Amino acid sequence: MPKLSLSWPLAVQGRATCFAARTGLSIVNARDRQAILRRSDYRIAHASGAARLEWFQKKVPAVLSSLTFRRRFADLSDQDVLALAISSEEDDARIYRSFAERLRKDYPASAAVFDGMAAEEDRHRQRLIELHRMRFGEVIPLIRREHVAGFYARRPVWLSQSLTLDAMRGEAATMEKVAHDFYVRAAARTQDAATRKLLGDLAAAEAGHERHAQRLESTHLPQDAREEEDRTAKRQFILTWVQPGLAGLMDGSVSTLAPIFATAFATQNTWTTFLVGAAASVGAGISMGFTEAAHDDGVLSGRGSPLKRGFASGIMTTIGGLGHALPYLIPDFWTATTLAMIVVFVELWAIAWIQNRYMETPFLRAALQVVVGGALVFAAGVLIGGG
Repeated sequence: MPKLSLSWPLAVQGRATCFAARTGLSIVNARDRQAILRRSDYRIAHASGAARLEWFQKKVPAVLSSLTFRRRFADLSDQDVLALAISSEEDDARIYRSFAERLRKDYPASAAVFDGMAAEEDRHRQRLIELHRMRFGEVIPLIRREHVAGFYARRPVWLSQSLTLDAMRGEAATMEKVAHDFYVRAAARTQDAATRKLLGDLAAAEAGHERHAQRLESTHLPQDAREEEDRTAKRQFILTWVQPGLAGLMDGSVSTLAPIFATAFATQNTWTTFLVGAAASVGAGISMGFTEAAHDDGVLSGRGSPLKRGFASGIMTTIGGLGHALPYLIPDFWTATTLAMIVVFVELWAIAWIQNRYMETPFLRAALQVVVGGALVFAAGVLIGGG
């Protein structure tokens, strides 16, 4: 086929090429292209509305898929469908095994469930390979999900190092639903009886995977094992996020009380007080974040990623300080100070609630510790600023 000028928009070149191929015309130069496009536009313009819609529905997806080098599902042969199913089952099995390997240390029972699901995908792949060998021979074409236009675009969540156990279970459920929908569509379009039967059986198997997963869980994940894994997951969440964040919130809420209120009562200038409070909060947040991330890599302590802990501690420190600095954006000194005191009261009670909720500290003891500590720092700031 003669080369088309790259200065032409690709969609226009594709429309001219498709029309020329359908009508038997040849493209030699730009004049021929323009004549072909005029004839194409004339036919479209003088067709009925239904005919125009049908033309675009047929031609536009074909042009777009040819430009992106992706096949439409409707254009796949039976061999392509089988090859796509084989690669999909192989990918799913590898994802399940990666989940199992990541969970094996802390959640051995759930790892066994994912191992069982991977083995089930292997059996599906073997059945598909046997059918392909019987119908088309030994050579299986390389075609994957990303090679088919309109196929479900799966985000590679399995590569994330922060994927939780619940997120893995949710991703597995999504994978099974997508596989079921694929087999239903594939079975509906094939004319071969054996292929149709196998694809229908696999669709039913994928639909029943939820029950299969429940059977695997009842075998490998009894109630006491699930409760133990849930406790482990909660403990990890507290060590990685709650504990550093709580330390940061306490530091930001309490330690910045003295400089903010000392500045407020010494100057009685709300803008100056806000600048001092913002600087103290941001500086304390940066310091706490770096300290938390640098002093423990989490390998021996099991406290998780230092980056996560650093972010949790730094951000909560900054929030704790800014909470009672922001009211000083109000020009009136006593209005701003009153509002800042109310914010301090809310912050201290929030800290007590978090300690009671996640650290299992008795609420009255937590409240007494936080309120007494905050009151001492607040008093120090007021006395220094007022003196």
